[in-house]
Amino acid sequence: MASGRAEVTYQNPVIPGDHPDPSIIRVGKDYWATCTSSAWGPLFPLMHSTDLVNWEQTGAVLNVRPDWAAGDFWAPEISEFHGTYFVYFVARQHDGRLAVAVATAKKPGGPYADHGPLVAQPDGSIDPMPVTDVDGARYLIWKEDGNSRGQPTPIWAQRLDDKGTKLVGPPRELIRNDVAWEGPLVEGPYILRRNGWFYLFYSGNGCCGRDCSYALGVARSRSLFGPWQKNPANPILAGNETWKCPGHGSVVQDKRGRCWFLYHAYSAKGTIFTGREGMLDEIKFGADEWPTMNNGGGPSVKAPSPFGVSQKAAATAYADNFTGDKLDYGWRWPQNRQPLTRLEHGRLMLTARGVHSNLLAAVLARSTTAPDYVAVTVVETGHLQPGCAVGLCAFGDSENAMGMVLWDGQVVIWRRDRGNFRRLAQQPAPTGSKLFLQLTTHYGYLVQPAVSVDGHNWIPCGDPAVTKDLPPWDRAMHVALTAGGIAQAAGMFDSFSIKPLEGAGPN
Repeated sequence: MASGRAEVTYQNPVIPGDHPDPSIIRVGKDYWATCTSSAWGPLFPLMHSTDLVNWEQTGAVLNVRPDWAAGDFWAPEISEFHGTYFVYFVARQHDGRLAVAVATAKKPGGPYADHGPLVAQPDGSIDPMPVTDVDGARYLIWKEDGNSRGQPTPIWAQRLDDKGTKLVGPPRELIRNDVAWEGPLVEGPYILRRNGWFYLFYSGNGCCGRDCSYALGVARSRSLFGPWQKNPANPILAGNETWKCPGHGSVVQDKRGRCWFLYHAYSAKGTIFTGREGMLDEIKFGADEWPTMNNGGGPSVKAPSPFGVSQKAAATAYADNFTGDKLDYGWRWPQNRQPLTRLEHGRLMLTARGVHSNLLAAVLARSTTAPDYVAVTVVETGHLQPGCAVGLCAFGDSENAMGMVLWDGQVVIWRRDRGNFRRLAQQPAPTGSKLFLQLTTHYGYLVQPAVSVDGHNWIPCGDPAVTKDLPPWDRAMHVALTAGGIAQAAGMFDSFSIKPLEGAGPN
């Protein structure tokens, strides 16, 4: 007789918002993950879960940018070997080359110490992951970024030294892009050892943007160095009507031996505005010992919860009243311009470092998790210095953003495209010691600013702005608190909230 108990399911994404290239390990009953931070600091958020479907950010791999690195913090891969935790990652050197580097820690949650680059080929070296061979030797696997110069993209393997922080011996090629669906590249390798096989999961084609074409393939071999056979059924994970361009993830095995793939995909609804979100699907192996996911139907919308644990809502509201003694995890800033922040008596003081005087001199941002949302902040106007502009904005990057500021008694609606600034509208600011600023966004790109003295009665500011072109190729829209206009600008904020709205139209 059936028990009548409803099956507990989870819904993708399990890590909402822009969390590309996720990697994952299991440590006892705990799971730890990290992901690409790109142009945002702190570098590589660290997330923790006990059930694979509810995740909480607990810190970051690196809070300070290494001296050797300039930007493009991509594709961290977290792992453990002989009691040490490693995060192999990518960053661009000051000479312009993309390099694979490593940081280590004694605990999965850190703190991590950077050991610098291991390899930086002329075409660039990206997407690292370590693997242990059958003889116990440790190897680094990575992609040569040949597609950046119109060249093939070999996946290489090279021996790691005993500390796991240097490469020794010659590199050896495993696979390269040579099948039509892979297009100009293969990348994002992850090798799983199972039942006498090495399985190489990899992604092919275009990762990012509106016209992405990403998908996931797999190859297998009895030996790490081949010969490798690509699955004739590739790609084994491609987009569907709900999720598009899935790929670049890593595999974790639970205590029951089940294999789970944590990867990213774009929502067909939120697309570039919510970014590449963290997804979970079980990998199953057939009688032919080839892996499949979701019966070949693409990323799952809902699936049985791995441990029967209920999941939080996928697109969650967030509110911060700044009552603690430090910022909540999840706040981000441009990695090359960290602002000064101070929490005191339930207020955030946001101050620009140095003498920068544009409107984005200080930026503190949150990822969006839905294409339709309303973001609100409260600014204390009595603390505004003459010439200082404090506000709220839809932020793609420092060269591409749109927002509203309180500026010398005016509400100014502004836009920055490819670094070119223009005022869209302005009107006298209402009188009050505190003013509420609001951005209401539909479809991810139609943004309406408004101001209020009480948080209930709103005065629209200008017309809705179309911001389709703001997100960079590889990143998503964020909502940011800003201060600027004068050198060392400062603003005082009482609160911030962002709440997904129901209903959305086509992109």
